[in-house]
Amino acid sequence: MHTKEQTLQAFSRLLDIQEELREKCPWDHKQTNESLRPHTVEEAFELCDAILSDNPTEIQKEMGDVMEHLVFYAMIGKEQGRFDMCDVLTKEADKLVFRHPHIYGDLSAANSDEVSKIWEQVKQKEKDGNKTVLSGVPSSLPSLIKAYRIQDKAANVGFDWDKPEDVWQKVFEEINELKKELEKGDSERSQQELGDVIFSIVNAARLYHINPDTALEKTNRKFINRFTYIEQKAKQQGRNIKDLTLAEMDTLWNEAKSQE
Repeated sequence: MHTKEQTLQAFSRLLDIQEELREKCPWDHKQTNESLRPHTVEEAFELCDAILSDNPTEIQKEMGDVMEHLVFYAMIGKEQGRFDMCDVLTKEADKLVFRHPHIYGDLSAANSDEVSKIWEQVKQKEKDGNKTVLSGVPSSLPSLIKAYRIQDKAANVGFDWDKPEDVWQKVFEEINELKKELEKGDSERSQQELGDVIFSIVNAARLYHINPDTALEKTNRKFINRFTYIEQKAKQQGRNIKDLTLAEMDTLWNEAKSQE
């Protein structure tokens, strides 16, 4: 592995290259924070894909792409006289020290749960920090991730179940309420109750230390792989997947499942 000095040299080289591209490349020259934002979101999701695939080569590549975007934003900030990369790194370092009083202060934390609680408490004390417990949850987060973060933050200030198993009564209660509204045919109430069901299941996942977004994405990928297997087998037989019976699809589905 590389030394800290080599890492700093590599980072300095990236800064130099990005500054040169900003000056000489027509595409780089015209970029703004607003034009870069959708590309940054895409790069972040590509990094997430690489992490879920546990592919070190792709993780390294996508991390580089995300890093390049961060350097770009800092460079634009410098051009506008608002901040530069040194400001960004200094502020982040100061924030980490402030939010870890159990390391750099006189508090103690026996486990990660206690650390999370301390984290939420100090965030509301810092300058320009969150004014309320839930104000730090970005409104633009995907709904599933947002639900998890809302519940996690609420739990860190004591709004939580005493025991993980207590959550199941709430889950079943919400499912029964959804079934009643579906039977009535009330679409608006059904939508609300479905949201409550999903929210309660996300809460259960959190209590059992399962990330629901990661779990769902792995199921998505599993379904895609199995369904693609069915399509390929149908094609090998010279048939269209739409012509397969449900029983034939189910047989091929189980074949794909057995090969995992």
